[in-house]
Amino acid sequence: MLYFNNESTEAPEGASLFECAESLGIYVPTSCVKQGKCRECMVEVTEGMDHLTPKVHQESHLTGNLRLSCRARVLNESGTIRCHTLRRSNIRVERHALHLPARRQLTVDPAITRKDGSILCDEQEIGRGNGSLYGIAMDLGTTTVVLRLINLETGEIVADSSFENPQRFGGSDVMSRIHFDTMHRGKLLQRTLAGYVSHAIEKMPADPNAIYEMVVAGNSTMRDLFFRLNVYSIGQNPYQSITEIEMKEGKRSTTSVTTTPKRLALPLNPQARVYGLPIISGHVGADTSACMMAIDIANEDRLVAIMDIGTNTELILGNKHKILAASCPAGPAFEGGKIFCGMPALPGAIEQVEIQDNGTVNTRVIGDVPSEGICGSGLVDVLSELMRTGRMNSLGRFGYEDKEFILDSSINPPVQLNESDINELAQAKGANVAGLHIIFERYGVSFDDVDQFYLAGAFGRHINIQSAKRIGLIPNIDDSKIVQVGNASIEGASAVLISRSRRAELEELVKRVEHCRLETHPDFFNYFVEGCQFHPVDSLKPHAHG
Repeated sequence: MLYFNNESTEAPEGASLFECAESLGIYVPTSCVKQGKCRECMVEVTEGMDHLTPKVHQESHLTGNLRLSCRARVLNESGTIRCHTLRRSNIRVERHALHLPARRQLTVDPAITRKDGSILCDEQEIGRGNGSLYGIAMDLGTTTVVLRLINLETGEIVADSSFENPQRFGGSDVMSRIHFDTMHRGKLLQRTLAGYVSHAIEKMPADPNAIYEMVVAGNSTMRDLFFRLNVYSIGQNPYQSITEIEMKEGKRSTTSVTTTPKRLALPLNPQARVYGLPIISGHVGADTSACMMAIDIANEDRLVAIMDIGTNTELILGNKHKILAASCPAGPAFEGGKIFCGMPALPGAIEQVEIQDNGTVNTRVIGDVPSEGICGSGLVDVLSELMRTGRMNSLGRFGYEDKEFILDSSINPPVQLNESDINELAQAKGANVAGLHIIFERYGVSFDDVDQFYLAGAFGRHINIQSAKRIGLIPNIDDSKIVQVGNASIEGASAVLISRSRRAELEELVKRVEHCRLETHPDFFNYFVEGCQFHPVDSLKPHAHG
């Protein structure tokens, strides 16, 4: 029996997983129509790998349980096979950033305009026509990709889309993907991602030929991989993008990048422009630039901070007078990666956890369906509840003989949290806490001095603030100062897409940001070790050193 996504069927011997998906009406991305060339039709096999044919040479780049569905064939009909496509349409998307400060009115003034039937890009004719003019803003995350289709004449959001970043076959973090891209020729990471982006664009309610500009935000590695740039230098000390190096050498005036749809194999108008937002420095990338645009920090008098928790956590602290930024190599744990029962925020993911006095575990599952695993907000909750009820100490050790905590025993294997999972989460948290301490210390202020603390991203939008403060994931400051804003990166990218003045402002703003390199700070290790413990995080006095 084959269980594919949420469907089941008898899988005949010799049939490929792709053919089985077709029989069930399940869409599997492909550009080569089952020839094994495009490498897009990846599925994750969660059970029954031994009932499939061995991997072939087209799958040599795949690790773990990933297979190409057009190459993996059923060996026999007697076993059980469970698999799923990379998560696409069901990923929870923050359509808008929420609770952003009252900002200057965003005037619709895109680079793409029309005059007397001529379609212009920065006043240069690139075509003619009377139809609608569209643009796409993209937030290119290590884990999740979000696209937004915008009418460039009205500024209206027409549609949005999201999918799991298919590059995870190259590793779950940016350093792994840098290594993969360096060791494997042919830009396979970029080509696979471009295929998925292309399918998402083609499904949008607009003629791709009417899309004249695309604006891309992402961390330094994700952005540069997408633009087919060499990312080797980002993985080597001092961890700089080739654009940053070339700017310092006087070879370019900005770290932003511009290219054509043809170079990136994207189905846009052939004369369209693809623009990658400028990065700040090192791993502080174009997603951080977009977040700064979203909160309008260039015109902020108050002291504000923004924390976008993810595989790479970005931190910003400052106002219109002075801005510091840092990037924390947190890893994918709080997004469900490397966690035994971890999963993205999809239907079936436990997102809320409460432990009753009698030990009963109450959970809320996304989609109100049977649980399959636990996502980031649920992980924060269960850690907090284990601490609150005394079942786990501040070092992340259970206070009883069992080495796991069962959240849902109704499925096999049960949804549970192991001490090894807690260790992964502790290290991810430790990197974030070290970044917080260092950037506030560098600014010369305490956590309590901040007027507004923005939590960005889908994860930051859905975590329970009290739970996050109890385990020390965010600073222990007054609740009134904490604002969960959602996807600030896509909001900033959208602003840049529809406003030339905002784009020019951002190009100048990033040059004023001071980058805090955490790994060179003398107290980084001490802050990291303290941050790995589970307790509320208050401002610390600097350690004595040297």
